[in-house]
Amino acid sequence: MSLLAAKRLEKHYGNHVVLENLNFSVESGEFVTLVGASGCGKTTFLKMLLGTEASSRGSLTLDEKPIPNEPGPDRGVVFQKYSVFPHLTVQGNVMIADEFHRAKLLGKSFGSDKRHAIEKARARIEEVGLSHALRKYPHELSGGMQQRLAIAQALMMRPRILLLDEPFGALDPGIRQDMHVLINRLWQEQHLTIFMITHDLKEAFELGTRLWVFDKTRQDPQAPEAYGATITYDLPISRDRPSTDLQEALYQGGLKTHTQETLL
Repeated sequence: MSLLAAKRLEKHYGNHVVLENLNFSVESGEFVTLVGASGCGKTTFLKMLLGTEASSRGSLTLDEKPIPNEPGPDRGVVFQKYSVFPHLTVQGNVMIADEFHRAKLLGKSFGSDKRHAIEKARARIEEVGLSHALRKYPHELSGGMQQRLAIAQALMMRPRILLLDEPFGALDPGIRQDMHVLINRLWQEQHLTIFMITHDLKEAFELGTRLWVFDKTRQDPQAPEAYGATITYDLPISRDRPSTDLQEALYQGGLKTHTQETLL
């Protein structure tokens, strides 16, 4: 049984077709990187996995059950822009996920539940290398540290699936490489299934075990909104094969010119 599966999945906004005819199955533990032109629906697709966007047609299932139309503790998300609360400390930001979950189920936590939440939060903070900054506020952190905080926040509830929407796009190259090491370690240690959007093709090949290219296969100049993007390439990635070789193989396979220009 696949962890995630889609059959003829589509997303429309009125007459505007964003995504169409998505068909896939993803096993637990895969690291799927998503590339494609800006505005082709990659973020919309991630929101459908998160549960904040409903599908228009077709099916999208998790463990053979429809994905709920709301976020859940089994799915964590990190965005490009630092999605942390400026009025909370590092510890408070990580604890907030547990507090939201408990408030939804049981109400505010006290006593032993509160202590347990603090212990969990500090463990997640240590995993991303921010133990020295427990009581700092986001404005006191660098960009890389803020993104580490966002990752710790996303992992607080021990999700099975981690969704990353260009999480390293705003970081300097050196910090970005450090984040690659971090996310690769967390993926392996926590047996996560990851979907990551990136505009950096080299990053997509180096981090992922599978690459999806989103693009339109049909065009109508008179009504450009009539057709949506789909997964035009679904490529397995070997960590033992240089990314430059994989990129060359992708190009030789006929990746559309305008998509290449957007990605490079």
